[in-house]
Amino acid sequence: MDTKTCLECDTPIQGRADKKFCSDYCRNAYNNKQNKDSKNLIRNINNRLRKNYRVLNSYKLTDGKTKTTKTKLTNSGFDFEYITNTYTTKKGTTYFFIYDLGYLPLDNDFYMIVKRE
Repeated sequence: MDTKTCLECDTPIQGRADKKFCSDYCRNAYNNKQNKDSKNLIRNINNRLRKNYRVLNSYKLTDGKTKTTKTKLTNSGFDFEYITNTYTTKKGTTYFFIYDLGYLPLDNDFYMIVKRE
């Protein structure tokens, strides 16, 4: 009979015939190594989106909106390259959203921050 070994640590495996790992620890360690590159990319993007959301959420909204400047947003760490979606009105105005909070570029480097209801 052929003895199977753990894909992560090469110790002999006992149990089911289709078992690939000796423990949950080895299974998780193996899968984490396999997905390391893609997980780093996704983690970095999610961190930027989370930061952008926190910056927008720090503004007190009156009737679901408020105004600020590009400088204030940038100084707070906001990165305009990371958004989750856009919304274009019938008039052609484009809002940029991070989940349910968004912004609309206005004249003279002003931005209107809005909350989608």
